[in-house]
Amino acid sequence: MHPFPSHPALPWLAASGVMLMWASSFLVIRVAGHDFSPGAMTLLRVSAASVVLLPLLLLGRVRPPRTARLWAAVLGWGVAWFALYLVVLNAAELFLDAATAAMLVNLAPLIVAVASGLLLGEALSVRLLAGVLVAFSGIVLISVGASTGGLSGLGVVLGLAAALLYAGSVLAQKLLLAHVGSTSMTVIGVVAGTLACLPFAPALISEAGAAPLGSLLGVVYLGVFPTALAFLLWGYALTHTGAGLLSSSSLLVPALTLGLAWLLLREVPPPLAAVGGVLCLAGAAFAIAPAVLRALRPGRRADYPGSTAREPSVEARTGEDPIHAPCA
Repeated sequence: MHPFPSHPALPWLAASGVMLMWASSFLVIRVAGHDFSPGAMTLLRVSAASVVLLPLLLLGRVRPPRTARLWAAVLGWGVAWFALYLVVLNAAELFLDAATAAMLVNLAPLIVAVASGLLLGEALSVRLLAGVLVAFSGIVLISVGASTGGLSGLGVVLGLAAALLYAGSVLAQKLLLAHVGSTSMTVIGVVAGTLACLPFAPALISEAGAAPLGSLLGVVYLGVFPTALAFLLWGYALTHTGAGLLSSSSLLVPALTLGLAWLLLREVPPPLAAVGGVLCLAGAAFAIAPAVLRALRPGRRADYPGSTAREPSVEARTGEDPIHAPCA
């Protein structure tokens, strides 16, 4: 009998939490970026995540990859996701406002949706592509409406590089999840990213001594929630959902970021940005709503396009249960 999530809606509930935490990270980075350089902020963030994930290692919930080739692949994925991507994203926001950075980074779901169909054999429906394009048009409006100034050429290059790292990491993770449990992959990847960022330790020591407590706590928050917890949940959701379909849910992030900024920072979005937020929500809903509704029907399994649900999962072979793991 093939293993499935205890309820097929759980991957989508997990993804919803991830999107909310990732949206909040744009606000925190905006504030903490005044006190920390990109590399130092990344090191503190992933170090905090490593500390939070340490109990999983001590309790034997992390099972190492079975071959040297898998080890190399997981370590490389961890460096790409938890070091290179975060450093490049932080650097991009030195030159771009948050809305423009979000627009560029959220090219990634479109890349993943197309690449998943071409490389992973996932169903590439017209509905999915149409929803992604509608949501992306909303992201463009958010960027135009909320932009605070002219575009920096270097910032655009860094933003596009972050999008490519994001897309490549999602696709690599989807492939590796057939061989490595999602919890193990997350813990090993975060530790690999932390080790890769150690050259930034001198800068972190210097900047942490001068930073206000609020900024320090903000970066620790980034490590505990948008990194450790969010990536555990993301890995779980990706195990049971197609990469292209799940990644399209991250098109909600710019709209959620606008909403959080409105509620928490009292920043009222410009009218054009508000319209863009509505388009983001509508496009993402159009793309993923059928799969979510199928998951919510009683007795229905999570048979999403590209789902690993049709095959025995790594969790079943190893006994790893990421959604019920400690700290998850």
